[in-house]
Amino acid sequence: MLKCSLCIHDERTAKIKIVDGKPLCKECINYLAHKPDKEKIRAELEELMRKVDKAIVAFSGGKDSTVALYLAKDKYNVDVEAVMIDHGFMAREAIENAKRIAKHLEVPLTILHHDYSDIFREALLKGKSPCKKCSSRTMEKLRKYALRKGIKYIITGHELPFGHHPYRLMSNGIVQIRLLSLMSEEERFEILNKLPFKFPELAGYTTNCLILGPALRRYYEKHGYSFETRRIAALVRYGLINKEKALKKISKPEIPEEIEEKIYGKLGIIQSK
Repeated sequence: MLKCSLCIHDERTAKIKIVDGKPLCKECINYLAHKPDKEKIRAELEELMRKVDKAIVAFSGGKDSTVALYLAKDKYNVDVEAVMIDHGFMAREAIENAKRIAKHLEVPLTILHHDYSDIFREALLKGKSPCKKCSSRTMEKLRKYALRKGIKYIITGHELPFGHHPYRLMSNGIVQIRLLSLMSEEERFEILNKLPFKFPELAGYTTNCLILGPALRRYYEKHGYSFETRRIAALVRYGLINKEKALKKISKPEIPEEIEEKIYGKLGIIQSK
């Protein structure tokens, strides 16, 4: 089986071509043909952050949004409000982390409760990824919240830029800023080590979501690979994580049976034995 020589895609997850004697996936071929100017992206982010005086931080209580909150408050001196969307399947440890970090950084924390059971039920029943729909719904709720508060900027903890830019324009003039654009895993962990962040032991290499592990396992059983492959492959392509760690992140997760039963039971799904 052909494997991309640059990222972690193989023939199961992407079309592989031989280019100049090396196997490359379509995404890496496009990346190399239109290689982003990383210094330009970083400079654009710095210039943008100089204009941000007040913002909402999309705060899941996970490691990446924790780093984003720290940077917004400590490095850029932004007047921030941490806003968590509790979709009904946030890990208890993530909520505890959110409260502890917000208190430590002296940042107001708002937790908005919304039920995403419809998204998660469909994902588990059909063996699909819930992440895109979950993220889209969350960003829309945050956008509306920002509008009500009269705040223009929403800061998120994503590592990958939007193509060649660290931000995107949303409707009604709201701007989403990916504050961790092009920040490596090592750099993020250096910041986390300064903070009272406690790593939870959750399936699927997540630090906040209970649904990710069961969804990854269900998808893996149906398709034979992880739906996280494309995102993790992009991190490798950008040099933000090494291949060894990346491959570990896309392996089939082990989930305690009682945890899986609890998740399925909460969603009203009867598991076949």
